[in-house]
Amino acid sequence: MASISDTIAAAAARISSDSARLDAELLLARVLDVERSYFFTWPDRQLSPEHIEAFDTLLARRINGEPVAHILGQRGFWTLQLAVDPSTLIPRPDTETLVATALDRLPNEPLDVIDVGTGTGAIGLALKSERPDWRVYVADVSLSACQLAQRNAADNQMDVALFCGDWLEAVADASMDVVVSNPPYIDAEDPHLDEGDVRFEPRSALVAKARGQADLRRIAEQSRRVLRSGGWLLMEHGYDQHRSVQSMLIRLGYHRVESVRDLGGHWRMTLGAWR
Repeated sequence: MASISDTIAAAAARISSDSARLDAELLLARVLDVERSYFFTWPDRQLSPEHIEAFDTLLARRINGEPVAHILGQRGFWTLQLAVDPSTLIPRPDTETLVATALDRLPNEPLDVIDVGTGTGAIGLALKSERPDWRVYVADVSLSACQLAQRNAADNQMDVALFCGDWLEAVADASMDVVVSNPPYIDAEDPHLDEGDVRFEPRSALVAKARGQADLRRIAEQSRRVLRSGGWLLMEHGYDQHRSVQSMLIRLGYHRVESVRDLGGHWRMTLGAWR
């Protein structure tokens, strides 16, 4: 027998992660079918052998490096709970910077908004949850991602339209007011690809050619056709890519171009208006 507090502490010491204690709490919460707040109220509760065995099974997967989101099959993003699987990128808190910026900068009136390369549907669904009058579309080239985004829309009771195709190729000319995207932007030679959770995520959702900027460029180029006059493009990118993305957008004819930092102080996204 072991207490909740001792079990969490011992597990956290075995997990190689910046969020080791949180990881342990999330796994134990799943086993006990409780919220994490339960642990603050009942830290001395003794766990049954069955609970310990089930927890150890999940803990072994985490120690092996498997992301908590894949173990649990879900991830919180914005105010939503989203189903996740190994076919897509796991939604990350940094991407909420893009959602917050869109909500802050765009008018609260009916708009046509597309989240391209949507993966789980995280960005598009978060925007729809805050702006129900926006007509939100989500798009991805991966059939598995399209199915996952559709599932998350249904689970969260969100009415969004789905395109399954290569970036914006299936979208009509001058049909959108806003394009948002968190595309692949990591250089194939980046050593971090062999570390942490990203080892379990699809490389196609992480890596882009041209030192990580090929997909950013392609979306920016295609958005010129898709955006109505005065429409906005908002793209997440790497912390050291903001100057090159700004220059690219200006060369392509965008104006009012600027970059925004995330909560960690890193340059996380760049936006620009189409003429």
